[in-house]
Amino acid sequence: MIRKVKSYLIKKFPKFMQKKLVLLYGVIILAFVVLVGRVTYINARSGDEYTRVVLEQQQYDSQTIPYKRGDITDRNGTKLATSERVYNVILDVKALKSDDAYETPTIAALVDCFDLKESDIQKVIEDNPDSRYQILKKGVEYATAQKFEKLTADTENNSNIKGIWLEEDYVRKYPYNTLASDVIGFTSDGNVGNNGIEGYYNSTLNGSDGRRYGYLDSDSTVERTVKEPTNGDTVVSTIDLQVQSIVEKHILAFNEEHKNYAYDGEGSKNTAVIVMNPQNGEIIAEASYPNYDLNNPRDLSGYYTEEQLKAMSDDDKLEALNSLWKNFCISDTYEPGSTIKPFTVATALETGALKGDETFYCGGMLHVGDHDIHCINREGHGTQTIKEAVQNSCNVALMQIGALIGKDNLSKYQHVFGFGELTGIDLPGDASTEGLLYTPENMDDASLATNSFGQNFNVTMTQLVSGFCSLINGGDYYEPHVVKQIQNENGNVIETKNPVLVKRTVSQETSTMVKDYMRGVVENGSGKKANLEGYEVGGKTGTAEKLPRDNGKYLVSFIGYAPQENPEVVVYVVIDEVNDYDQAQSSYAVQMAADIMKEIFPYLGITTVEGYEPTTDDASTADSTSTDTAVESTTTDSTSTGTAYTNGTSGSSDSPYEGYELASDGYYYGMDGYYDKYGNFYTY
Repeated sequence: MIRKVKSYLIKKFPKFMQKKLVLLYGVIILAFVVLVGRVTYINARSGDEYTRVVLEQQQYDSQTIPYKRGDITDRNGTKLATSERVYNVILDVKALKSDDAYETPTIAALVDCFDLKESDIQKVIEDNPDSRYQILKKGVEYATAQKFEKLTADTENNSNIKGIWLEEDYVRKYPYNTLASDVIGFTSDGNVGNNGIEGYYNSTLNGSDGRRYGYLDSDSTVERTVKEPTNGDTVVSTIDLQVQSIVEKHILAFNEEHKNYAYDGEGSKNTAVIVMNPQNGEIIAEASYPNYDLNNPRDLSGYYTEEQLKAMSDDDKLEALNSLWKNFCISDTYEPGSTIKPFTVATALETGALKGDETFYCGGMLHVGDHDIHCINREGHGTQTIKEAVQNSCNVALMQIGALIGKDNLSKYQHVFGFGELTGIDLPGDASTEGLLYTPENMDDASLATNSFGQNFNVTMTQLVSGFCSLINGGDYYEPHVVKQIQNENGNVIETKNPVLVKRTVSQETSTMVKDYMRGVVENGSGKKANLEGYEVGGKTGTAEKLPRDNGKYLVSFIGYAPQENPEVVVYVVIDEVNDYDQAQSSYAVQMAADIMKEIFPYLGITTVEGYEPTTDDASTADSTSTDTAVESTTTDSTSTGTAYTNGTSGSSDSPYEGYELASDGYYYGMDGYYDKYGNFYTY
């Protein structure tokens, strides 16, 4: 069979045809050999030139078009973070060195237009002779870029400026530097958000790059195709720029005043403030100190000397930065102190442990388990109603109330109010603190007693302020949030962040009763400095002794609201370890809250008492010479008398400073002691 096929093929292709085919194949093979040889010769002789031409066409005619990261604005549209167009200066070293005539004029243009050093450019050229992409300078502004473009457009005089092009880019800018640094966050290379809104809403703020393509058509004409970039969306925050500015002004003033006072260092370990709308969970302002410059977030020079920075290892610096970047308001935990007492009373009312007409006797101490737990008044408050117990911050009365509530219900309602839970706030770093609360199983009688007045368990500021809002608004617990809307680049709203009602915590009746008790704190108790003229302010002070006990370290706080009916705003101030000889002074927090409220209430249009017309410069209080009970803790006696006054004039008959001399430092000195600027008295 095979022989037959072979015979058939021979018959079809006689010898002379076979010879022709062999000759044809030989010619084709020879042509391929010649072609390969020619290509090899061209590549060896002029390969770099052809490569340069191709790459230049890619660089100039096929380029990435960067997207613009979305803005972050305050609630009124003021930009808190934005991206500005800039240019990067790119050097193609190989293109520059392709002709000796190019180097001198090109370097001269770079020096003239971009303020670069000739020696630096020469070093780049020498170190990277084959590089096609070297970044000489980043962040060149539009005006500078235009100067270079105009220079190169003059081909008659500047035809030998080669190997340079401007790459479009954006740089993130923060117009207000340190303002709201905890809330906003910052970006690192590649539009990666870090902390704050920048981190939490990173994918929303980011877009996608476009591309500009160039190619030759059949007529050797350059055709261009552009795929436009998709810019990021704008995030509209709940922050009010004016309120935020006022808050940070007072935080900074306080820390500057107390800096290096009792010891070398900042005015406090931490000072933080949250201003919140209790009716929907919007955070109007949130700030803490120390803060940092968003335009230079890795700068530690504001808090460390040059010598200290030189002595720090990289790990030390990283630890310092992480501490600086951490948002105290949502991530740091602490024992709340007496600001928890309204929650304890509300729990008792909700569970039926209290009806509202009970009284309690305080003899200055209560023996619980194996412990003698003291009240702030070692001599005792005597018989106290519930309102008086809250007003006077009586630990003994609260311990008795805690015993009536019991371990199960106290533990249950701690979680009802959001303690030990994630708040759901739209910021990174939300801490749950679940492991820092007792359970009914491990809570002994002494822990029940101390938990009832705010010691031996931890919360975050965001947890406490969110629960507090439900306590005063009738029982609605709203998820705290810092963003109102998402808008596209044209300003059209594409998403609205509606308030999220998470749960009910207390009844309207309980809310009304607890607000009445807290109004008494501001009218007649430890919060008198916050009793602003024209406004019905309620609130609660707190002084928590930190671990280890008896080391003199305290965290003081005040949380207040206005008006009494349908509260419109909450102001929460926390000062951790004030730089003072006696840190157990809640009056510091009350005074700061009062100063903030005086300014923001007229601006926000907070409802006043009937007939009162507020003014923006109104700085008076309803009781400017009244005394404040300053300390609310279980600590031993301190050097302070525990009485604080609003500053008066030395020598006036109705002034607490009568007989004391006003010194240049603003303090009043007498034979037995002195008053500081906040009216706190200290013995020598």
